[in-house]
Amino acid sequence: MSQTKPFTEQTVLITGGSRGIGAAIAQRFASVGMNVIIHYLQSHEAANEVARGCMKYGSKVLTVSADIRSKEQIIKMREKLEQRGMIPDIVVNNAGISHYGLLSDVTEEVWDQVMSINLKGTFLCTQAFIPHMISNKYGRIINVSSIWGISGASCEVVYSTAKGGMNAFTKALAKELAPSSITVNAVAPGAVDTEMMNAFQEEEKTALQQEIPAGRFALPEEIASLVYFLALPESGYITGQIISPNGGWLT
Repeated sequence: MSQTKPFTEQTVLITGGSRGIGAAIAQRFASVGMNVIIHYLQSHEAANEVARGCMKYGSKVLTVSADIRSKEQIIKMREKLEQRGMIPDIVVNNAGISHYGLLSDVTEEVWDQVMSINLKGTFLCTQAFIPHMISNKYGRIINVSSIWGISGASCEVVYSTAKGGMNAFTKALAKELAPSSITVNAVAPGAVDTEMMNAFQEEEKTALQQEIPAGRFALPEEIASLVYFLALPESGYITGQIISPNGGWLT
């Protein structure tokens, strides 16, 4: 197991880190004093608010804006991080959007948007930072997927397809990077109490909770704890796995 520096001195990049699960992940890593990079697209003030919370732990924190659908912007983001001496040892591909509706009503534009943010963005961000990890013979790539990428969901065909692609990407890349002591895993949560749930009516949320054996939605902090665990040096033999914290909803 190779490791270039103590865990708490490593740097983590969280895409889509300005809210929800991403914000919780940023806080979890900051709580042990790690260097944290919070990526966002347009939510400048929200990202800064998360950054202020992380700084309370004494962490070095940087916010960066980039459209992860654009290779040019990803390269510019990497150059900015290089200038700041904050190239990530851990990349958490968390940025994503969902879509709810019948497949027959899905436009080509919606399909392209969901695929680009969830899948292409994961590819571009990962590709940009792999060379640094290979050079160090150490790294962690953790993709935030979804339970629907495993089981599929009616009226969420596009989102399920994108997350299913992310899961396949995870398994294949894990095999490719294992010789370089780089792990690649995906966390595929069930229903989580974030803004994504706002698309559902209260009655629908109640019905959904009744389907879950645990009887509730996950907290973002619970997902963040699993992401943190997978990033630990002692988790170096776990790779190519799709782990679904879902309260017993899917077993």
